[in-house]
Parts: sequence; C-alpha cells; structure tokens
Amino acid sequence: AMSDALKKRKSKVVRSETGTPEGKRGRGDGEQEVRVYSEEVELDGSDPAEDYRQYKLTCKALAKLMNEIQELKANGAKDGCAEVEQKRMQSCIHFMSLKKLNRLAHMRLKRGRDQTHEGKQRVDVLHLQLQNLLYEVMHMQKEISKCLEFKSKHEEIDLVSIDEFNKEAPPEISRISITKDDPHQLTLARLDWELEQRKRLAEKYKESLSSKEKIQKSIEVKKEHLSSLQPGLNAIMQASLPVQEYLSMPFEQTQKQIEIARHLPPSLYVLLVQANAYGQACGECFSFTNGQPCDDDSGDSDAEEEQTDRHTPTRCLNFSHVVNVLLFPVSLDGSVLHLFFYYLMNLNIMTVKAKVSTATDLTGAISAGELLNSDTLLNCLYANDQGRETPNPANRYQFDKVGISVFGDYVAELGHPYQWVQRLGGLQFPSETPEVCDSLSASHMESTMKLLRGRVQSRLALHKQFSSLEHSIVPVSSECQHLFPTKVLSRLSRWTAITHHEYTNLSFTRHVSDAGLARETDLFFLAVVERGTARLQAAVVLNPRYPEISPLFALSLSWKGERAGRSDDNLRAIESEVNVFKSELQGPRPGHQLLTNQVARLCVCLDVYLETDGQDDSVEGPREFPREKMCLRTARGPNRLKPFKYNHPQGFFSHR
Repeated sequence: AMSDALKKRKSKVVRSETGTPEGKRGRGDGEQEVRVYSEEVELDGSDPAEDYRQYKLTCKALAKLMNEIQELKANGAKDGCAEVEQKRMQSCIHFMSLKKLNRLAHMRLKRGRDQTHEGKQRVDVLHLQLQNLLYEVMHMQKEISKCLEFKSKHEEIDLVSIDEFNKEAPPEISRISITKDDPHQLTLARLDWELEQRKRLAEKYKESLSSKEKIQKSIEVKKEHLSSLQPGLNAIMQASLPVQEYLSMPFEQTQKQIEIARHLPPSLYVLLVQANAYGQACGECFSFTNGQPCDDDSGDSDAEEEQTDRHTPTRCLNFSHVVNVLLFPVSLDGSVLHLFFYYLMNLNIMTVKAKVSTATDLTGAISAGELLNSDTLLNCLYANDQGRETPNPANRYQFDKVGISVFGDYVAELGHPYQWVQRLGGLQFPSETPEVCDSLSASHMESTMKLLRGRVQSRLALHKQFSSLEHSIVPVSSECQHLFPTKVLSRLSRWTAITHHEYTNLSFTRHVSDAGLARETDLFFLAVVERGTARLQAAVVLNPRYPEISPLFALSLSWKGERAGRSDDNLRAIESEVNVFKSELQGPRPGHQLLTNQVARLCVCLDVYLETDGQDDSVEGPREFPREKMCLRTARGPNRLKPFKYNHPQGFFSHR
C-alpha cells in the first residue's frame, strides 16, 4: 500500500530524444504533472569521465547484488521471498542505468563522427578552393608567358637601322620628338617608312617590266633581220673559202665533219650534236673524233679457231659504230677526262669507257689506287647506276640464244651500259624497239656533265688527300681551321685501303653490313688513330657519289680492353659526331674537305674521350692523359656521355 501511494505521488515522465524538458501542470483536480525528458540535452551536460565512473560503480553494485542473491538462494531462500525480489528489483534498476550509459556512449560516438565528418567536409571545401586558386594562378602564368613570348609579324621584316631611318626618313614619318623616347612609336614609324619604300620599289618594278617588254620587242625585230641575212651569208661563205684556207680557219671543214657525222647511228649522232651544242653554249672546251667501224672479220681464220668459248658470245655482240668523244670539262692541274662512247648494233644499247689523263704523276698514294680506275670511275654517277646490266629488256632473250648468263662479264671489253649513257644518246627503254629522243638527251646533258666534272674533281682531291693521310698527315684547309682546337695530341698512324670482304669480316662493322650500307661498289679504308696506349680503329665506307653522300665511320677502341660503338655509348657518340653532324664539316663547296675534316674531328674526339676519363684511385702517379681540353662538364646523363662538341671561338667543349 505504501508503494502504491508513492506511485500516485510520482510524476509521469515522458522520454523524448529531441525535445527539451518542460514541466506542465493541469488546471483541473487530479491532473498529474507531465515532464518531457531528452537524452540529447542530458548528453550536453554530462561528463564522459563521470559516466565512466558511474559505469564502474554500477557494475560493481550489480555484481554485489548478484552475489547476495546467490548466497540467499544457497541458504534456502525461495524465489518469491521479499528480500530476493527487492535485490532483483535493485539489479533491474542497475541494468537500466547500464542501458542508459550505453545509449549515451553511442550517442556521444555518433556525435563525434558527425563532427568529424563536418570537419572533413569543411577541409574538402577549403582544399577545392585552394585547387581552384592554384589552377587560376597557373592559367595566369601561362597567359603571362604567352604575352612575353609573343612575336609579331613585323619582327620578320628586315627594317633599316635606326640611324639610317632618322637620316633618310622625312620628318612627317620619323617624328623624332615623339619616337625618341617611345620605342613603340619608333617601331610604328619605321614600319611606315618601310611601307613607303616598298611602294616606291613596286613602282620601279613596274617600270622595269615595261622596259623589258620594249627590249624584247626590239630583240625580236633584230632576230627577224638576222634571219633575212642567211642567204647572203651563205654566198659570202662560199666566196671566202680561199681566205679560210689561207688564214687556217676551217669553217667549211667543220661543216663537212658535221655532215659526215650525220651518217652515224641516231643515238651517237644525238650525243655528238647535244655535246657540241652544250660546249658552245656553256663555253666548255670539247674535242670530238669519229672512230672507225670495228671489223668483226679481222684476223685470220686460225686465230679465230684458237679463241676460247668465252669470246664466241662477244663476237656475236659486235658493234659496228664507235664515237671517241674526248671531253675536256675537267681542268684541274691539267687533268683531262676522256670518254669513249660505243653503240652496239645487235643490242641497240650504248656503252662508255673512261680514262683520266693527269699532268703530274699520281702513283704516290697506295690507298688511292681505285680512285681513278677506269672500270669503277663512273660507277653510281646517278644513284644505283652501276653499269653492270644491260638496260634493254629485249637483250635477255638474245643472251639466252648465244649462251650469255651475265652481261657484267663483258663490260671490260664492251664498256659499261650506264643508264645516263642511254639518256645522253636519247635512247628510251623498256620499249621493245628503243626510240631516239633529242629532248631526252638535251635535258640530261647539263646535269650529266656537271656530275662528270664533280666526279673527277672529287677523285683528284681525294688522291691528294690520301697521299697526305698515308704519311700520317691530316690536311686541314685554312677555311676549316676554326672547326678544331689548335692543339690536337691524337695522331693518325695508319691509312690503308681494304676490300669489301675484309671490311665485312671486322667485328665492329657488322651492323653497317647488316643495314645494307656497305656495298661492293663502295670503297673501303681502315684508319688507325693513336695516343699513348690507346689505339682507335676506324673502318670507313666511301660511297662513289662522295661528297654528295658522306663517308660512314665505324669505330673500335683498344684501351683498357676492347670497345666498340655498339657497346660503348661514348664511342657511339663519337660516331655521331663524325657521321651525323657532317654538315658542320663540309667546308667550302662542294665539300671536298669532308673526309679529312671527319678524320680530324675523330682525333679531337679521341683526345676528349681519353682526357675526360676518370682516373683509377688505386693507381698512383700522374695521369696517363692529362686534361688539355677545356670542358664545361666532363659527363652528363645516366650514360655519362662526354662533351665532344667544340665551340669556336670560345675554345671549350660541351654536350650536344
């Protein structure tokens, strides 16, 4: 009854997790006081440490009650006794307290997580703002760089100097008072003056064109007048024959020789006429002699029976017309190029043989033996034109009939049927019946003559250079002295000619052969450069079209072991200096100093290679190769490349 009274006096409590505690009192009798309880509000005022202490006390009290209940039951107390029920009720109260503390702990954890999440969101917002600001800064920097690097079109115009502008420009354009202290106005004024000058020059150009037209009309009138004089000149020539004989001026004889040349085959006649016309137009000194037809029946029958089977097919390829055209376009120290053109009647092709006559003896250089060889002198005058195969497709069937497998076996006797020889004779292939075309010969005459001149000049220049190289002297002309330092300690000790087979057998040239850069038509040489205990071998491939196609160097160094360009990055860099950057070594046109300049650069690069090599700390004493060259950096990059580029006139070496 007492507990019922207490329950009636106790206020009714309503839990609410979101509301605030409020007290309300009814106006009528018997109404109970209603209060709203919120754990959120209690959580704000609670202390986690105090809750933890309350948790420990509650657990201890709960454990104590459980022990007391156990003791009561052990002493014989029944479940329904008042003492056990009281202690059980107290235990339930403690359990409710633990549940409350657990809820508070979870709510406190959730609040902490929410606060952490809100803090991370604020940080993310600030980070995003920072990124936006950085992007705007970067964009502004790019725009500033574009503005600073902007180049106007007027910078490409070569304007007159400021002094000349102030001196020649009129005051209304120069405006010295304004442009003196304002570079922008000065530039605008100079551009205005440039425009005025160009307008003036355009007017002069129009006047020159009109004057040119008048002169051309005058020339046409004079040409018509000269053509009308032809009949009278013929009569005068006939009347002047005795005078020509007396004065040794055989104009008529030359005319008769031309008439006789008309009986030559069309291809040889076209060649003769076009070569003569080119010589007269370009001021070249040519000499022509007409050869006699070859007699295939010459010699007695006994001699014919003694001929081997190899000569039998040759007699079937008889040629009945020959023109020995002696050309003098190459005048270098009295040297003369002789070209002998042949027309093979049965094969309908033309061949040529060459010979160079020199005023001085050129037998001093052993390695230059193949340079002026008449069999290889004109090889590859045009790209891939070796003159070993007949250009006429119809000849294959003729060869099968007489048992000829390779035409190249007979070029020593019949001459080389180069493609350019057919073009000079006006022969066009691969039609079954070759046609003779004058325009084809004329279009190729000038270019071929230039190539012939360049070929002989380059071979004569190489002949002189090889004489010096064989005596361990690298000739460097005065125009190319600036390409190399004044002091070069590495010296060329050997320069010899080698065969294609010997070249391909070298271990450090296999990559060149595999790439197809070493052909049998090329010339091959071996150079040895030495300094101290170091010995550098250079295998050189010289293309017949030198200096249009530069020589190719492959290197092998014998010093502290064997090294090659395929295994040593610095040797590969030296090969690049010699092979790739060849344009720096061309020298004066047409570049006849290229080979010797490449050898000189090879010596310089070997000095840099040896002098910049790190000394072994275990070896005492002075360096084998003291540093003589000035280098900004001795090595660079993961490959530790050395500085091989020479800078003139500063005199130091740097990296590419």
